Amino acid sequence: MKRWITRGLVLLAVSLPPAINAPAQELRSGVDADDSRLQRIRSFFRKRKCPAQKYAAEFVVAADRHRLDWRLLPSLALIESSGGKVFSNNNIFGWDSCRHRFPSVQAGIDIVAERLANSPLYRGKSVDDKLKVYNARPHYRVAVKRVMQQLELEPAGL
Repeated sequence: MKRWITRGLVLLAVSLPPAINAPAQELRSGVDADDSRLQRIRSFFRKRKCPAQKYAAEFVVAADRHRLDWRLLPSLALIESSGGKVFSNNNIFGWDSCRHRFPSVQAGIDIVAERLANSPLYRGKSVDDKLKVYNARPHYRVAVKRVMQQLELEPAGL
């Protein structure tokens, strides 16, 4: 009986709309709902009315999994797609000049994180050096690092 109830609850949680299901997804993904990084990313995007706020847990999980600065992926998403407002091919990072098609936005977050961590072009480089490869224009690095600083200063718990 307990298994049936558990399965029913899981099926119910899966069938809910993403906005309602987000906290359960975060807990399953290994991100603590009280993680200040999660709260800062969500608050940062919410203030800017960015759809990417619903991927806050994916940004944190991908950064942890691939040992990246937690601020890098959301900052790239803000610069490249206005935080998920304008993009194509599930590509919120402008990866490969937006030509690369990802199966989902979530998959794109993990794939870009993996490449930023492990591709010979990026592996072992500082954030600044990764950004030089990602987009060689000097003003691009400045813009991304400005967003990273704003994320760092974003109050948690809002």
